[in-house]
Amino acid sequence: MVRFVLASGSPRRRELLEQMGLTFEISSAHGEEVITKTLPAEIVEELSRQKADEVADRYAQTYKNDTCVIIGADTIVAFGNEIMGKPHDNADAVRMLTQLAGNTHQVYTGVTLVILENGGRRTLTFYEKTDVEMYPMTAGQVQAYVATGEPSDKAGAYAIQGRCAAYIKGINGEYNNVVGLPVARLMQELLALGLA
Repeated sequence: MVRFVLASGSPRRRELLEQMGLTFEISSAHGEEVITKTLPAEIVEELSRQKADEVADRYAQTYKNDTCVIIGADTIVAFGNEIMGKPHDNADAVRMLTQLAGNTHQVYTGVTLVILENGGRRTLTFYEKTDVEMYPMTAGQVQAYVATGEPSDKAGAYAIQGRCAAYIKGINGEYNNVVGLPVARLMQELLALGLA
């Protein structure tokens, strides 16, 4: 039997895994995020690996006979040379949204699978990139959206599946990647590994 563990407390990632039909438990990573890379794709891979490794270390002693798959993920928004994580406050959210409105930006999600089985450990890391084009927003529209509180814990200060959907002109790439987990790519990787 394969056991899946999501190394994230994100309700959005939880919902996406549930949509896939996976049965899983949640064990959030709590460690300090250490970034040594500079390119967005490398950063999300690095951070997803840190999360998955931290949780895998906790589970390594418990799952000597079962197969346990730890899923770590990290999402960032990149616009030009700037990497946008979660906004520090409302003013930061306004700044980010003002930059993104009327432009196209990229959303990167890194995913790391740590497979624990028979006392051994394998790791697979990959990333997905989605281009997101936003309609222009007035200063009033930006302020009103930030006032909803929705941007506060979102990379790039917006939720494509939330109220910001009204300003998304189009995407090129996997939609769920923007939500926080590229489930189609994840399923393909699990199938290739014989785990789904």
